[in-house]
Amino acid sequence: MKNQVKEIREAQLMSKAELARKAGVSPVTIDRIERGEECRMSTRRKIILALGLKLTERNEVFPGEV
Repeated sequence: MKNQVKEIREAQLMSKAELARKAGVSPVTIDRIERGEECRMSTRRKIILALGLKLTERNEVFPGEV
């Protein structure tokens, strides 16, 4: 199932560059994740927190993932 990173980011009127900066990753990484490519668990954590969510809400961002 596709992740919701792009949808949540756009709903917050946040650019890819801004999310990348807040998460401490590169904009290229954000782009790859939004296209549905795999990423490390630590990167997922950073993105969830940068979106202002709690780690317990991870299924809203990355549905169907452990």
